[in-house]
Amino acid sequence: MALKKEIEIIIEPKDIFVGDPDAPVTLMEFGEYENEECAKANEVVKQLLEEYEGKIKFNFRHFPLTRIHQRSMKAGEAAVAAAQDGKFWEMHNILFNNRRTLGTTSLKLHSKEAGVKNKKFLDDLVNGIYGWQVQDDLKEGIDRGVKEVPAFFINDEPFAGKPTFANLSAAIESALKKSKKKSVARQRA
Repeated sequence: MALKKEIEIIIEPKDIFVGDPDAPVTLMEFGEYENEECAKANEVVKQLLEEYEGKIKFNFRHFPLTRIHQRSMKAGEAAVAAAQDGKFWEMHNILFNNRRTLGTTSLKLHSKEAGVKNKKFLDDLVNGIYGWQVQDDLKEGIDRGVKEVPAFFINDEPFAGKPTFANLSAAIESALKKSKKKSVARQRA
């Protein structure tokens, strides 16, 4: 009698959002956890999510610059592993707050702090179980023309400029106006 192999569904980074799922504006960032500028951008994103509550949703995609930051790949895998326990955003913020301590043992400790209950977390990390998801993000970023991080997209349009609160707010306001025009045009049709 053949045993049925259990199919495990992995929650992909592209499917993990914070904010209103029906929001008219999607803010997407390609970044990594060891980068200082990404850490600063993360604080800006938190402000934007508060300021534009109900109007934007945010998606973080992994773009580890492994030539500069050797631990960024495993940190991305740790975030994906935490997502399987519903703790992506908790882990995401903890990783940024601890970006100088991202060794494998530290990642295990960070996962406990984030509330991850998976007993196989460390094994999964050591075995690179979620490496493909991080690689998929990296490949998509390259396909989208990302060369450095943080790189933002607003409703799939590349954002040019420094990711400050003022600059990203202006771009979000513009995207909100465009989405209103589209919905008015649809109502008239």
